[in-house]
Amino acid sequence: MKKSMETMKYKLMFFLFAMMNATILLAQDGGGDGGTSVTVSKSTTSSSTTMSEDWYTSPWVWIVGAAVFILLLIALVRGGGRSEVHKTTVRKDVSTD
Repeated sequence: MKKSMETMKYKLMFFLFAMMNATILLAQDGGGDGGTSVTVSKSTTSSSTTMSEDWYTSPWVWIVGAAVFILLLIALVRGGGRSEVHKTTVRKDVSTD
């Protein structure tokens, strides 16, 4: 029974995954008839303004962000660095007269 439920769960997950992919692929289609056309028009204007860089375009921001990400990843994977696990089992026997 447990195996059949697990098999059904995997079939349902596969079905939902397939439907999601089909929806995404059809959403990218141009309507299905192939007769759609897209017209793009651009107008350019030039002005002399000074461009300021955004903070996320600087390389040092990406380097610091990557370093922080790697340090967090290492900290999570190591799990505190303890390799020993101490377990204590407490057993209580209760007897009634």
